[in-house]
Amino acid sequence: VGNKTGPYDETDAHDFQLYMTEVWQLLRRRQVEFELRRSHAEMGERVKERTKQLEDAVAELDAFSYSLSHDLMTPLRNMDQYCGYLSEDYSGVLDHEGRRYLERIRAGLAKMREMSQGLLDLSRSTRGDLSRSRVDMSGMAQEIMDEMRAAEPARNVTIQVEDGLTAEADQRMVRVVLQNLLGNAWKYTSKTAQARIEFGAAEVEGKRAFFVRDNGAGFDSSKAKRLFAAFQRFHHTAEFPGLGIGLATVRRAVHRHGGRIWAESAPDHGATFYFTLEG
Repeated sequence: VGNKTGPYDETDAHDFQLYMTEVWQLLRRRQVEFELRRSHAEMGERVKERTKQLEDAVAELDAFSYSLSHDLMTPLRNMDQYCGYLSEDYSGVLDHEGRRYLERIRAGLAKMREMSQGLLDLSRSTRGDLSRSRVDMSGMAQEIMDEMRAAEPARNVTIQVEDGLTAEADQRMVRVVLQNLLGNAWKYTSKTAQARIEFGAAEVEGKRAFFVRDNGAGFDSSKAKRLFAAFQRFHHTAEFPGLGIGLATVRRAVHRHGGRIWAESAPDHGATFYFTLEG
């Protein structure tokens, strides 16, 4: 041990034992570090493989949904057409009950066509490669709100859009997000006396989140996770029409950007939808 050249005593033996223990501990640490690096590498490969499998499965499911919805449109249209022929050409043969059945069949077919079209829109809205560029979020939000005002000039809605908000995002998909969120705010404030819609940004957990806030019908926040699934609705269609596809489309577009979306609300106290466009 060391540079000693004379005879070794018990102290030297103890020192040598300590030295060998340290060497053994160092070798053991190196072995553990090596095993950890190898495990991390293997885990990384497994994650990549599982991610690829998941992406392939989602792509197949998306293609199936698109194909199914697209292929359903023609037979549904034909069935509705034949129902129309029956209603017109055999009106003298059908009694009141028969005509009522035909009306219910045509209403069901119209609903099925609407749902199929909704699935097609959901699939089309987020297909293709993501092309990020500088997007004027404030300008786009104001443009969308101006279009809604022009479509319903009788509505008295206070609109507030924060100036100067931009994002590095896919412009086409961001427009889909804002059209759906602002469109929902417009729809769900239709029965509010002094309607108010706001678009802005806030810092949430150290990241910038955009938000759309309204003082409309609102919903139970405990059910918010269901809200982003296709065809999920918290209000009757007779009260607020729609399919329940819009927020599913929004979630998909936001996730394509590596972001997330969530909502805060309470019945009759409006709603606020937050979304980020990066991880």
